[in-house]
Amino acid sequence: MLTFKKSEHLCSKILISYLFTKGKQFYYYPFKVMWLDSETLPETVPAQVLISVPKKNIPTAVVRNKIKRRIREAYRKNKILYNQFLINNSLQNAFVLHYTEKKIISYKEIEAKIILILHRLQKENEKNIR
Repeated sequence: MLTFKKSEHLCSKILISYLFTKGKQFYYYPFKVMWLDSETLPETVPAQVLISVPKKNIPTAVVRNKIKRRIREAYRKNKILYNQFLINNSLQNAFVLHYTEKKIISYKEIEAKIILILHRLQKENEKNIR
């Protein structure tokens, strides 16, 4: 269960553009999170994620890739409770984790923020269920 398969990556250009135009958003430093309730995800996974580290903020590809690896690992290790919540409530989500900091931060900080983001997404989904 602690995997991050291709089916969990948000790749659909149509869904990505829809998410950027119609999605809801919130900000947890250093992440801007855009999310969308979606019953029309092409895969049978509870959540699909797009991880974005802009070239404008981090010009060096090596550092961008390092940050993306850290974000993926933090998400992979902590997604289980959020995915279980979505499965129990028959929901699907698509969301973007957009890194906004101009320098690299530690893995522990990234993991702490990912946990907060997943809790916030769960709360937002609970609001929509009621």
